[in-house]
Formats: sequence, structure tokens, C-alpha cells
Amino acid sequence: MIRFEPRGPSSVSRMLGVSIAAAVAALVLAAIPMAFAGLSVFEAYSLMAKGAFGSLFAFTEMLTRATPLILTGLAAAVAFRAKLWNIGAEGQLYAGALAAVAVGTGVISAPPYLLIPMVIVAGALAGGLVMLGPTLLKTRLGVDEVVTTLLLNFIILLFVQMMLEGPMKDPMGMGWPQSEPILDEAALPKLMDRMRIHWGLVIALVASLGVYFLLKRTVWGFEIRAVGENAAAARHAGIPVTATFIRVGLLSGALAGLAGVGEVAGLKGYLTADLSPGFGYSGIVVAMLAGLSPAGVVLAALFIASIFVGADSMSRATGVSNYLADLIVAMALLCVLVSGLFLRFKIRFVGSQANPEAAE
Repeated sequence: MIRFEPRGPSSVSRMLGVSIAAAVAALVLAAIPMAFAGLSVFEAYSLMAKGAFGSLFAFTEMLTRATPLILTGLAAAVAFRAKLWNIGAEGQLYAGALAAVAVGTGVISAPPYLLIPMVIVAGALAGGLVMLGPTLLKTRLGVDEVVTTLLLNFIILLFVQMMLEGPMKDPMGMGWPQSEPILDEAALPKLMDRMRIHWGLVIALVASLGVYFLLKRTVWGFEIRAVGENAAAARHAGIPVTATFIRVGLLSGALAGLAGVGEVAGLKGYLTADLSPGFGYSGIVVAMLAGLSPAGVVLAALFIASIFVGADSMSRATGVSNYLADLIVAMALLCVLVSGLFLRFKIRFVGSQANPEAAE
């Protein structure tokens, strides 16, 4: 007989150890299909490491890929802390990108020191407003936010496609469904010459520090944590639960919107329907792997980004599909969920002889 006994509060070191163990377990499990594909596991992982860290270019590419993952990971982490299950970071990312393009393609003429902040604010505001709807539906009508945020992803993507085929289509785009390019005055500067890494990384790191300070050092952060632990008890203690949910929803959506701003204003320069390869969904894995810790989100995003970039490099060298990266990320999430069970509960095996009456 198996019995689950609740553990006490988990220490930071234990949570960090669980996350590291989950990442290692995912790599070990991914070695099994690699072996069946005829690959040398050590060679494959060596190629992945080289592809992510083997040169300055590879390292900056990994950081570039990690930038939106940090922001979508923070979006999921801050929402999940309040048990507001935001599964819509993908749609909020596209909403932020769309708003950034709307402002940054010549609608407003201003110098860079004014236009860049306006683009950033527009993207964050658009992402936040997208999340506001599901949050209000949850707080006012009790509608499940998992369903509404997930479905909004598809609605927003279809809306983006409609805009790219219609009012926002680039007349110089040779018929391709893409927006007009962001003005140079609205583009985020590069951090290094001849590299794609841009100031979006700085924004993401500053955002992680801001979220950490918010959760650990402010009254709002205490309210978020209290609502996440027990909303009914928090309401009984006088905490404005509805207002807390709304603030969390706006912040979570704004962080995801900033990821979209970085992708169009810092990296690509224009908006297309395939802007994101699933950064919003990968952000959930990042947040879970980080144990919802803002500092851990940065580390988890670097790990996931190195897997994606390294898998691309390994795929080119061996001919094996780079979908292996998706497999590793999925396994990492499963390992986190399983390890979370051991983090919250002690598992005791109770023999039938422990209870003589039951044995009889």
C-alpha cells in the first residue's frame, strides 16, 4: 500500500535541486530515441553543446532565442503564482508584436528616444489588455481562464493573419503576408555588431529583476502570493482578491507582449504570422522548470534556448530532425511535474502486516 504524506515548505535549494534533476532526467530519457535513430548519444549532445556555446556567434544566438522565453516564462510564472492559469502567452506575444508594428512603422514620427519607449509601452499594453478579458471573465462569471486564454491564441493569430493580408500588408513585400518594416528610429539597438542579439535581452533581465522585487519586497507581491496560496483565506483577511487577479492578469499579459515587441523591433524588423515558433507555450515549460521563481526563469530559459539552438546545429550535422528539441522540452516538463509530486509529498510504502486486522 502506498501512502502520500504532505511535506513541509520546500527550501530554495531543494526546489533548485529538483529542477536540475528534472533537466538531467529529460536529457537522459531523450538519449533513448537518439540511440534508436542510430546516433551516438555523446556525439549528439556534444554537437548540441557546440551549437549553443561553441563560438561567440552560437552563444549570442542562444541568448537571442532565450530573450522571448524569459519574458513568456515570467508571464506564466507571475500568473501561476496567483493560480491564474494563463495559457495565452502566445496570443499576447502576437498582440504585443502587432501593436509595436502599428506604432513603429511610421504612424507616429518621433526621435528614437521617444519612439522606442512608445513601441515598448504599446506592445506591453496590448498584451495586458488581451489578458484582461479572460481575467474579468474568471473573476466576474467564474469562467475557466485555461479555456479562454487558450482559445484566444487562435483568435489573435487569425486576426494577425487578417491584418497582414489586409490593412497592414507591406505593399513592397512582393505579395508575401507581412507588415511594413519597423522604422530605424523604432528598432531596438543591437548589443553587438554583426550579431542578432539586441536590447530586448536587457529588457527581459530588467523585467525578471522587477518581478522578483515585486513578489518578494512589495505589498502587491504579498497579496499575489496570498491569493495563490488560498484565495478564500486571503479574501477573509481583507485582501482584494479580484483586484489582485486583475493586476496579475495585466502584468502577465504585458510581459508576454514585451516578448512580441522584442521579436519585431529587435530581431526580425517586421511582423509575419510565423513570428513565434511557440514561445508562449515554451514559456510555460520555462516557468514550471524554474519553480515559478523569477531568477530561475532566466536559468530555465537559457537551458531551453540552448536545447533549441543546439538541436538545430546537431540536426544540420547529422541529418536528424531538430524536433528532438521539442521532445527534450516535453520530457523536461513531464519530469518537472513528476518531481513536483515528490517535492510536495513523502511517499511511504505501508505493508499489509502493518495492520493486523487488515491482514486478517
